[in-house]
Amino acid sequence: MKKDYEDIPGTFVFDADRSREGYHLNQFCITLRLQKNRDAFNANEEAYLDGFPMTPEQREAVLKREWNRLLELGGNVYYTSKLAANDGINFQNLAGLMTGMGVESYREMMLNGGRSIDGNRYKSEWGEE
Repeated sequence: MKKDYEDIPGTFVFDADRSREGYHLNQFCITLRLQKNRDAFNANEEAYLDGFPMTPEQREAVLKREWNRLLELGGNVYYTSKLAANDGINFQNLAGLMTGMGVESYREMMLNGGRSIDGNRYKSEWGEE
């Protein structure tokens, strides 16, 4: 069933369906809050991921650090940011990567009040479906 908020461009709403889909992905990510788990993951990412029954797509997104794809596949940004932090990426830098703007452009945009809402409210405004 299509949900009204699926019309929001560039947004993956973390709802009950995404939560169920991303359960094992998010469980993996939250383990990275502990140093011993980060050490084990960094020593052998593939082997560490074997402990979590993620989909092949989720696993690939983790290994390739496809940040937006992780959200699309049920990842919660607060959990997936643990993976980014493991890689030395802070939340502001992660946002710059995820928007494709880069860190400095993203920071400047936010200091200037954020994105314009023009053309960003609904995908249906773009004339595409």
